[in-house]
Amino acid sequence: MFIDQAKIKIKAGDGGDGAVAFHREKYVASGGPDGGDGGRGGDIVFHVDDNQSTLSDFRYRRKFIAEKGQNGSGKRCSGRRGKDLVIRVPRGTLVKDAKTGRLIADLSTNEPQIIAKGGRGGWGNSHFATATRQTPRFAKPGALGEAFELQLELKLLADVGLVGYPNVGKSTLVSVVSEAKPQIADYHFTTLTPVLGVVRMGPERSFVIADIPGLIEGANEGAGLGHQFLRHVERCRLLVHIVDVSGSEGRDPKEDFRVINSELKKFNPNLAGRPMLVAGNKCDLADEKQVLDFEEFVRAQGYEFFPMMAAIRYQVDPLLNRIDELLQKLPPVMQYEPEPEPERPVEISGNHEVNVENRNGVYVVEGEWLMPVLRSIHFDDADSLRYFERVLLHTGVDEALRKAGVQDGDTVSIYGIEFDYME
Repeated sequence: MFIDQAKIKIKAGDGGDGAVAFHREKYVASGGPDGGDGGRGGDIVFHVDDNQSTLSDFRYRRKFIAEKGQNGSGKRCSGRRGKDLVIRVPRGTLVKDAKTGRLIADLSTNEPQIIAKGGRGGWGNSHFATATRQTPRFAKPGALGEAFELQLELKLLADVGLVGYPNVGKSTLVSVVSEAKPQIADYHFTTLTPVLGVVRMGPERSFVIADIPGLIEGANEGAGLGHQFLRHVERCRLLVHIVDVSGSEGRDPKEDFRVINSELKKFNPNLAGRPMLVAGNKCDLADEKQVLDFEEFVRAQGYEFFPMMAAIRYQVDPLLNRIDELLQKLPPVMQYEPEPEPERPVEISGNHEVNVENRNGVYVVEGEWLMPVLRSIHFDDADSLRYFERVLLHTGVDEALRKAGVQDGDTVSIYGIEFDYME
């Protein structure tokens, strides 16, 4: 079964907790705090796997959780980092936020994509020792890993997409020009899944052709198989519209041409402007007047026409040569740009009371409500940092620092997180 959509839940690993421990050694009195940091949680990483062609692996397994970071321990031993969880998907998979529809990543290249980041490990109590607090009996818990519900959608990557009514010869053409072996039979909807074939034009030149299951009128609204597979046409650089010029199915070739073009336009208006060649198949079943009449009709609308008999590969090469010529001028296969994450509104209820002290030139900020905020911040992520800055501004922390006398460039410490203050 061809599966090209799936919904899954992912969760990156939580960070390990920092340890509360004190140095114990013979003849060493009051060794001091030596609790180690927790390990970072594992990330959720998506990889392209060219051995996969569908999303069927996600039909039954829908929940993916990365390993948690190990807790810290005594002697300042840091916990082990959680292992990343690698999820392999077919090339051309789009990763979207299931709740908002925001595009997170387009898995079209070999570069791995981190979709959910593991939580930061908590600091051990050794970080919280100061001249006035020499035996801190607290440590920082690990931050939670990111969690998402994702919508996966496969849009095949092909240079050329074959479109047309069922049983017009799309699969036959793919079978004679490539090594692909689609099922071919004399009945409608023989092709139930898209089939990709590689057409080799020379020692170092080739292109990928996709046999899209037959479309019918109303395909954009779900009629036939079109609604399920029209999305696979969107990435194609060039379309080849195959028409049965003989009308052997009892349909008018001109009307077929109009209907399919209309369905493509209704599904995605951009497809109407995509370069297209028209191939008139089954010329052996039509008389010369029928072929010439249809060619005139096609050329009048600005399209190039190629009569052929795919089953015996008659006049197929002129079509392939023209495809190859056009592809050398067309831009590469379309890739979708990820959409930026919207800014999180500052929603922190309750008491925002903070205490700011200048300890040896370091402005130390304390407030119980800040602990869960810090757990949610990824300090290596720009968007998360901007959110943290807005929290400090809107909850009065920035104002409290100014009242305490902080100046541009001074060091600020919030439960072990240190940064330079900037006005």
